[in-house]
Amino acid sequence: MKSLKIIRFGQALDVVEEATPQPEGSQILLRMRASGICHSDLHLWEGSYDLGRGKSLSLADRGINLPLTPGHEIVGEVVATGPDATDLVTPGKTYLVYPWMGCGTCPVCLEGSEQLCATPRFLGVYRDGGYADHILVPHPRYLFDLDGLDPVTAAPYACSGLTTYGALKKVAAVLPHSPIVLFGAGGLGLMCLRLLKAMGGVGAVVVDIDPAKRQAALEAGALAAVDGRAPDAQAQLTAALGGPARAAIDFVGSEDTARLGFDSLGKAGTLVIVGLFGGAAPWSLPLIPIKSATVMGSYVGSLNDLRELLDLVRREDVPPIPVQRCALHDASRALDDLRQGKVVGRTVLVPAF
Repeated sequence: MKSLKIIRFGQALDVVEEATPQPEGSQILLRMRASGICHSDLHLWEGSYDLGRGKSLSLADRGINLPLTPGHEIVGEVVATGPDATDLVTPGKTYLVYPWMGCGTCPVCLEGSEQLCATPRFLGVYRDGGYADHILVPHPRYLFDLDGLDPVTAAPYACSGLTTYGALKKVAAVLPHSPIVLFGAGGLGLMCLRLLKAMGGVGAVVVDIDPAKRQAALEAGALAAVDGRAPDAQAQLTAALGGPARAAIDFVGSEDTARLGFDSLGKAGTLVIVGLFGGAAPWSLPLIPIKSATVMGSYVGSLNDLRELLDLVRREDVPPIPVQRCALHDASRALDDLRQGKVVGRTVLVPAF
């Protein structure tokens, strides 16, 4: 099999040819049909997170070792199974893969939140992922029948869709009654607009510094789109919302977006931070109790969240976000395009060397 691996942080991915793994026990071998490119892949490629104030967190310190095949938005076709999985999946059938796997035995995993496991085994992060022509999945429970969904446009549901769905659930009580603020109109922001409508939300005002992405947000149904670098960005937000925000979701996670997001909140407002751009908290601590504000993080979603998400997509006929297809061997170029902000929607790799 061929794969693209990170051999050295920050350098072009290397094409590696090795023996195709043979599934054992409950394992399933899939032939890659689609693999989305996520901003998290950029952080893996670069090798660290910016913690602000001159600090950084290396991925080696997180237990991520090289060489590594990235890619966690995976759709694949079953080509072989281990003896314990033979009756649980259908050979030749195409499935979406849940990549956020934990140890499976700790209390967090047993409660159904494998994505929060202290010893994670995420595909494309701690184990080889989808930038390859074949992928090994440890158990059939991580496979979801696409049931007619297109493999290329469905691949982002494993992260982009799951992440936005998980964040929206944290502010679900607000959605039917008040518009919310979304920071970032990339793949996550555009996905969130789709799901917000399907979940009965009254709408969102989107903030992005890129005019092309602001336009994409308006075309996707945003109530308004604000340039986050405008001197009066907060006033524009308040005017578009009709008052202070009751909830904001930050898909960027920079000091600038966190500051504007917090400042836009009214009393008892909630800021959900999803993005990993980097930096340190920019707000004054006394304002949190004065506002009675909630600031929380949201990290992807559970296995059951993905099940709920796919049910929602089918039930409400949620339209897919814009997708650019890219041959697998061009993944390094696609990552560079993403780093430079050239991608509207999502780039999805398809099998070609």
